[in-house]
Amino acid sequence: MSVPLPQARVRVRSRLASLLPTRADLDRARRSPRRDLLAGLTVAVVALPLALGFGVSSGLGAEAGLATAVVAGALAAVFGGSDLQVSGPTGAMTVVLVPIVADHGPAGVLTVGLMAGAILVALALLRAGGSMRYVPAPVVEGFTLGIACVIGLQQIPNALGVPVPEGERVLVVAWRAYQEFVRAPNWTALALALTVAGTMLLGARWKPAVPFSVLAVVAATVVARTAGLDAARPIGDLPSGLPAPSLSFVDTGALGGLLAPALAVAALAALESLLSASVADGMTVGQRHDPDRELFGQGLANIAAPLFGGVPATGAIARTAVNVRTGAASRLASLTHAVVLAVIVFAAAPLVSRIPLAALAGVLLATAVRMVEVGSLRAMARATRSDALILVLTAVATLVLDLVQAVIIGLVVAGVLALRAVARQARLAPLPLDRGDHTDEEHELTAEHIVAYRLDGPLFFAAAHRFLLELTELADVRVVILRMSHVSVVDATGALVLKDAVTKLGRRGIVVMASGVRPAHRRALDAVGVLELLRHEGREYATTPEAIRAARDHLERDGVLRAAKPPVAVPAPTREAP
Repeated sequence: MSVPLPQARVRVRSRLASLLPTRADLDRARRSPRRDLLAGLTVAVVALPLALGFGVSSGLGAEAGLATAVVAGALAAVFGGSDLQVSGPTGAMTVVLVPIVADHGPAGVLTVGLMAGAILVALALLRAGGSMRYVPAPVVEGFTLGIACVIGLQQIPNALGVPVPEGERVLVVAWRAYQEFVRAPNWTALALALTVAGTMLLGARWKPAVPFSVLAVVAATVVARTAGLDAARPIGDLPSGLPAPSLSFVDTGALGGLLAPALAVAALAALESLLSASVADGMTVGQRHDPDRELFGQGLANIAAPLFGGVPATGAIARTAVNVRTGAASRLASLTHAVVLAVIVFAAAPLVSRIPLAALAGVLLATAVRMVEVGSLRAMARATRSDALILVLTAVATLVLDLVQAVIIGLVVAGVLALRAVARQARLAPLPLDRGDHTDEEHELTAEHIVAYRLDGPLFFAAAHRFLLELTELADVRVVILRMSHVSVVDATGALVLKDAVTKLGRRGIVVMASGVRPAHRRALDAVGVLELLRHEGREYATTPEAIRAARDHLERDGVLRAAKPPVAVPAPTREAP
């Protein structure tokens, strides 16, 4: 039934209104502005070297990272679904962008970001935000581990002070950079990178609240400038401000070829942003993000960032965690972080341009190390062999293939293993009647050539064929009773297999009776004709005792039971518990 056009417009407007900022957001921002401003300043200090480093790693330059942190960070703060989320360029996105830059150039990356933003807005309108809960934890942990490895390997050329070699795979590039370093060692760059990384890692253990990344980068820059270390290559010139917004990079003829990368970027942005927002919820009491609104905010952020030369953005787990730990209470903190970075872009671009690339490589090396939660990985590996397998496969696929393919592989393997586990729960068990010890009665049923079975668990494509094999191999039986009240799920495959079993048993002269069919399962069973097949002979019953009585009546009519056999008491028909 089609929806009238005016009614459809009202629904769209109502849905869009639910995704926009509310007065409650403003009220929360007014409660503790001092705490939020201080938290935003702290996050900006932490985010500056990361924005520069991820911009360089993406291939579009440090200015692209700053533009992303400012523009996307501000829009996601205002329109996003989390009060505490901080957005900007991230390592995971960098991993996806590097091959796009190689294949389509900087203009292709900007176009992909624009398209991905539109896809995210569409997902928000379609209420797709809740799908994050279906991603298994081992997949998330696996691709996080893989991303950490890729980010670390990407920094090898800058950490060693050599030009970035040619190559599509990060392992190949890192190996070639190492070979180049062996031929002409640059110990200055390596020392700077290791010093910055070591300072960050040790400082985080000593005093986590202190922004050691900024202190280490400043110290490395001062040493490189005062000592005249020519081997420590700086970032290079940065524009003193954001460029004017422009769509000149869009090539309409290339949109078709960029759709697949745009879908990959949108999927990653959605996954990482919702994961980061969930982490923020877990670190606080009373904070709950709106997943659809978060997708909407990230969509707007990714539509706007390319207009200013920025790369695609996502919610950033590390910066969000810093925001929460420093006392942020509303989205004013993440908005302040973007404003402070904008001030740095306009006022301190000449100073920022002197930062050595090796120092930024050290920041990202430390970031990669800190992304790996050893305790969480150990817990996943110990949980089950399936979880360990999914984690390892996802991590290896991230490193060898790419992130999107890795997530797909992880989801597929997780799905197959989950189906296997569910299918193993399905069984065909001899019927235990629901009163006392029924061994004698079961023997009587067997002597009467009656077999009663209870179907437990799901009757679906992954488990149904075992039922067919077990049922059709019965011997010396005249009546089979199937108790269906404990079946949890029935799909078309399970219904067809059941019909096949009933038909094959009927050809052998074995009567099949069913009891306790749930209303929820009737549609699937009716669709393939199972119930019609049973009803035709009057062989479907509400309860198992009724089916047993009918089975004995059938055999008595056929003269199978002994005439002198006394009747066996059967309970009055009662409603079976599903």
